Amino acid sequence: MKKGQVYEGVVERVDFPGKGIVRVGEETAVVKMCLPGQRIRFSVNKVRKGKAEGRLLEVLETSPLETGYPCSHFGLCGGCTYLSLSYDEQLKLKEAQVKRLLDGVLTGRQGAWQYEGIKGSPAAYEYRNKMEFSFGDEYKGGPLALGMHKRGSFYDLVTVEDCRIVDADYRLILKTVRDYFADRQVSFFHRLSHEGYLRHLLVRKASRTGEILVALVTSSQNPWREDPAEAARTEELLIDGFWEALLALEREGRLQGRFAGILHIWNDAVADVVRSDRTDILYGKDYFYEELLGLRFKISVFSFFQTNSYSAEVLYETARSYVGDLGGKDKTVFDLYSGTGTIAQLMAPVAGKVIGVEIVEEAVEAARRSAAENGLSNCEFVAGDVLKVLDEVEEKPDMIILDPPRDGIHPKALPKIIAYGVERIVYISCKPTSLVRDLEVFLGNGYEVERAVAVDQFPWTSGVETVVMLSRKTGDC
Repeated sequence: MKKGQVYEGVVERVDFPGKGIVRVGEETAVVKMCLPGQRIRFSVNKVRKGKAEGRLLEVLETSPLETGYPCSHFGLCGGCTYLSLSYDEQLKLKEAQVKRLLDGVLTGRQGAWQYEGIKGSPAAYEYRNKMEFSFGDEYKGGPLALGMHKRGSFYDLVTVEDCRIVDADYRLILKTVRDYFADRQVSFFHRLSHEGYLRHLLVRKASRTGEILVALVTSSQNPWREDPAEAARTEELLIDGFWEALLALEREGRLQGRFAGILHIWNDAVADVVRSDRTDILYGKDYFYEELLGLRFKISVFSFFQTNSYSAEVLYETARSYVGDLGGKDKTVFDLYSGTGTIAQLMAPVAGKVIGVEIVEEAVEAARRSAAENGLSNCEFVAGDVLKVLDEVEEKPDMIILDPPRDGIHPKALPKIIAYGVERIVYISCKPTSLVRDLEVFLGNGYEVERAVAVDQFPWTSGVETVVMLSRKTGDC
């Protein structure tokens, strides 16, 4: 294949993360955003070492696996990838993706191992407990939009009033806020000029308790071109109307849940990221509680917490079953990359001590509070980089649980983890390509995979979690 040429072909399969393998005669190309069985037209934009990568131009024939989709934004919004497949077909696709990656690193490197397929989410729709919506426009100079980025676009947005991975409360809050600011012709923060007022809307909802936390993120700019005192009064009236419009939804009985808090966050960073220079509580409080496997967790706007509470219970129960019997309650467990300490607290009843290590200080503070509120006195949480903390912790683990970020474990931290020589390691991964890279190192240092299973935390998207049990070979250390 030649760069710049246009071809037609059939998608043979889709590898993680959403890479379609397209057959054209005797050749293949990698094309994103397509589905198995589709006939597509694509242009080749890169050829490297005989491997072609293309850009999807048009779907000429739909896949026999496609069954339609319940969301009017599908194909335009960049959020969902597999929404036109049945949920069973999507699970088969992700199950095969993870298996291919694991086979690629394990075949010929170790003996037999058990692949346990994939565990689906108990809720396929309306499962997300957190959304970060962006303000902008659907096209240059168009009306105010509030929602997700268009597929393949950094600037254009889609107001996702019909989104199906969140429940009706999210959709109603989004529409109410968008309409409120559109009626008042309030400007949004432009990503190129860095001018404007409205930036993001964060919505979190506890799946178990129904409590809702909303945060409006704006710049501190004066888009009204008034003198400072008058502009401050204009902003105050605008923000008062914003949170009063939300509370009206609850008073009128239009919400399924209830507001725990409504916040105003100022953010003047140039980068298109959500952060706080200043936060005001407009109503209620700046946190709520979520319940998971009998434990309570305090969640704030920026707290890390699994975005699918229902499937998170499946994930953590799976990890706990992989840990199994520690051989006594005097054992020490390391929970590395512990986040808000969910896994550590689940392990506490069967361990003598659990030490969680997490680089985000707010997450560590949340973990400490949650452990205290859950009556767990044998959990210790350390704030810091795993790479450095392992040199400082005096205790030696009997068991290690790993749940690193998407990029996996720092290459310099891996030898330190392996050097403990523990009999078993449970690795939880949200990116299987990072997982197999790290498994290469474990396999080369005396470990092998016993069991593995995929868990669908993110239905309809390309994401998938994987849980792996590693054991040390007899005689290795």
